[in-house]
Parts: sequence; structure tokens; C-alpha cells
Amino acid sequence: MIAKFWWSQQDKDKMHWLSWDKLTQAKEDGGLGFRDIHGFNMAMSAKQAWRLLTNPDSLCARVLAAKYFPEGGVPKAKPKSNMSYTWRSILSGVELLKKGIIWRVGDGMNIRIWEDERIPRDQSRRPFTPRGHNLLTQVDELINPINGSWDEELIREMFWEEDAECILSIPVHAGMDDLVAWYYNTCGEFTVRSAYKVFMEDKRRRVESRRGGSSSTTAARIEDPFWKRVWNLKCPKKMIHQLWRMGHDSLAL
Repeated sequence: MIAKFWWSQQDKDKMHWLSWDKLTQAKEDGGLGFRDIHGFNMAMSAKQAWRLLTNPDSLCARVLAAKYFPEGGVPKAKPKSNMSYTWRSILSGVELLKKGIIWRVGDGMNIRIWEDERIPRDQSRRPFTPRGHNLLTQVDELINPINGSWDEELIREMFWEEDAECILSIPVHAGMDDLVAWYYNTCGEFTVRSAYKVFMEDKRRRVESRRGGSSSTTAARIEDPFWKRVWNLKCPKKMIHQLWRMGHDSLAL
């Protein structure tokens, strides 16, 4: 509906010269920044899942936990038969939520070494090092009980150098509980806006992967300074939209 309205204002024949996916891209990426409604709904559902994760003692969280995930937290919840509409909606945002959660290390007693996201990096917040026959399971086993800091010798022996350097850079807060945080916000709080960006970035990677894009192009988004200059021009928006269409060869001849 949004696309129909947009193109009806641009052309009398109402032809859609560019795809909806292109229109929903950020302006600095060559799009118009239109909001993808499905992506926004997923971000809103992820927000509800975040509330259940960070407020497990609330009445709503306890009721849903007793019925749908009695043996684990929200990230481990699985679909079940005869789910309520409320839980089905929240569950749709859990996968998006798992793309952005990260554990802040306190005493390390509640964080699993090999399964939980705790390493601050974009590629994967789990260790790249294979577990093999390692018997250690909890993060507190990697902490020196005498001084409350990382056991550097043990960590360098267990993990690949890339993982070891990242782990040793994480601050440890001995005597405090482990906390779950949102990786894509500096203060660690979940926001719908950042979750929506995560959804759109993941969608972009999947589209480029299907098109056969190289790993270098799908690893990170490279902003095009050309479009930033276009949108920052001091002229009427109608002229900018005309330039935008010219840049995408979407003008009728």
C-alpha cells in the first residue's frame, strides 16, 4: 500500500520502477528509508520477549514460562501445539532477539562457556574455538578465585588466539550477578529502533547471499557517500527525489 501511494504521486501510470526492498533500504544505502512493516512487527515482538527475559519474576513472565518454557529461558523456547496468539506473536521475535543479546560477566556462574553469547564482536558472540573434549562448562571456571580476574594462562591454553584476546578484554565484576544486555545499544538496553536495524541488516545479508555476493560484501555494510551528499543538498525535497530517481534510472523516457 505504501509503495502504491508513493508511485501514484510520482507517475500518472503508477508504474513501480523499483522494488519494495529497495525503497525500504536506508537513505545512505540508496533507498528511501520506508519502514518495512514486517520487520517493525518483528522488532516489537522482540521487545516483548526482552521484557520476559529481563523481568522473569513478573506475573506475565511466570505464567508464560510455566506453560511454554518451564525448563529454560526465553531464548530456548520452542513452538508448541495449541499456542496462544499472544505467545505465538512473542515467539516470532525471539529469533531476532537472539541475534542481539550478550551476557555481561559478573561472577560467571550463570553463563555457559560454549553456548551463551558473551564475546563482544559482530561476527559471532560465541567462541570460534571448537570445544572438543574440554570438560569446563561455566564461565566462572575461567576466573581466578584469588584475585577475581581472568585466568589468562588457562584461557590462552583453551582458546584460539582470536577468542582468547576477546575474552581477556571483557571486564569481570566479581561478586555481582551476570546480566543479559543488548549488544547493539551502548547502554545495553533493548530498543525497537536498533532491533529493526538488526532485522534489516540480516535481511540484506541474506539477499546478497542468494545473489552470490562474496563474503567481503556480505560481512558488513559499506555506506556510499554519494547518497549522503544527495540527501544533504540544500534544495527542495521534490528535486532531491528527482535526483534519487535519476540515480536509479527510474525515470520514464
